[in-house]
Amino acid sequence: MQVNITGIKTSVRPSFKERAEKKIAKFDRFFNGDTEAHVKVTAEHGQETVEITIFHRGMIYRAQRTANDRNEALDYVVDVLFKQIVKNKRRLEKNIDKAAFANIAPVELSGEDAHEDFYEIVRTKRFILKPMDVPEAILQMNMLGHSFFAFLSAESGMVSIVYKRQRGDYGLIELDAD
Repeated sequence: MQVNITGIKTSVRPSFKERAEKKIAKFDRFFNGDTEAHVKVTAEHGQETVEITIFHRGMIYRAQRTANDRNEALDYVVDVLFKQIVKNKRRLEKNIDKAAFANIAPVELSGEDAHEDFYEIVRTKRFILKPMDVPEAILQMNMLGHSFFAFLSAESGMVSIVYKRQRGDYGLIELDAD
C-alpha cells in the first residue's frame, strides 16, 4: 500500500511517519498493492487532527479524530477504520480479499449496529430541482436548517450539492455523469 503523509500547519516528524506507516500496514491484508492511503495531520487551536483516507478500487474508506496528541488520534482513527471494514465485510467482499477475514475475531456489535444486515430506507422524498446559483442554494439550505442541499446549477445545468462542513464553512459537490 502506498502511504502519503501530509502536515497542515504543522511539521510531521519521521518518528510519526514511521508509526503511521506501521499502523496502516495492518490494512495490507485487506487490500492489494494498488491501494493508496492518505494521512493528513492538522494542528489548530492546540489540537491535533489526524485524518486517514484509503482509496481502493473506487471505494473510499475514511475516518478522522481530533485530540490533544496526534498519536492518540492516529490510534483511534486506525481502530475506527479497522472496525468499519470488519463490520461491513459482507458488503465489501467483492472489493476486499475474502481470505483477509479468516483470522479476525468477530467485532461485537451493539445497538442499531447489530441489526445492520441491510440498509433500510425508511423515508423517500421527491422534489423538483430548480436552477439556482451556489449562494442561493446555500441560503435555501440554511433557511431549511439542513446540512446539505441538492439543486440544479444555473451556471452548468448539472445537479450539484452544497453542504455545511464541520468547520462551519461550505462545500460544493458537482456531479458529472461519466
